[in-house]
Amino acid sequence: MLQFDERTTKLLEEAYLGADFSRRRRASFDALNPAPGDVIADIGCGNGLLTLELSRTLGDNGRIIGIDPSEDMRGAAVKRCADCLNVEILSGTVTDLPLETKTADKAVSLQVFEYLDDLPGAVTEIKRILKPGGRLVVGDMHWDTITWFSDQPDRMKAMLETWDEHLAERCIPAVLPPILRDAGYRMDSVTALPLTSTSLHPDGLPNMMIHLMKPFVVRKGPFSQDEADAWAEEQVQLAKAGRFFFSITHFVITATLPG
Repeated sequence: MLQFDERTTKLLEEAYLGADFSRRRRASFDALNPAPGDVIADIGCGNGLLTLELSRTLGDNGRIIGIDPSEDMRGAAVKRCADCLNVEILSGTVTDLPLETKTADKAVSLQVFEYLDDLPGAVTEIKRILKPGGRLVVGDMHWDTITWFSDQPDRMKAMLETWDEHLAERCIPAVLPPILRDAGYRMDSVTALPLTSTSLHPDGLPNMMIHLMKPFVVRKGPFSQDEADAWAEEQVQLAKAGRFFFSITHFVITATLPG
């Protein structure tokens, strides 16, 4: 698993303001279809960007509850949403939500489920806090869709295989829908959002992944620091030569409880 410490939180803070991540938030926002007066749980709210965006549309009678287990992330979310009277940031996990039964109209979780060991337990706990007819929106990558060019494909393959170790489940869009149906949800849609880059933008997803992957693969052991640095430098040089290519598909899964 990744450690969302102060350094990681700062890195994500910069990247999450970029275009790749704003597109993902917008896709979850649209699927959630927030309405004035809604009570919404933002599960794994991180630094509060989606929480803030949702708060603006709920009005004084609505309420958005951001929930995250990381103290550093919650701190960033509290700071970001400090002026929003309809926002509350709480400590909690997907399988132990700090909410009463049947209190939320809607729930959203953006790139959280891939880190969960207990997917049936997570959707059951979210079902507990949703009202009848409540909507759940889950956004996550399907890591089988990643394509990342390198002149050393064996090294890139080894890097990505090591990176997979930070996930509990790499194919959430494929495995989650039947779990939701078994838990009593009605599946509404599974929508693809391709993210493709031919440049290495400072605020882009590939650049963020490079900075997260380098220390991770060294810590896991297969790569030395020099080897990880060489892998990252190759991507910089490919970008300078106009040969950079990266693509992955993010999916938004929408499900509803019976009314």
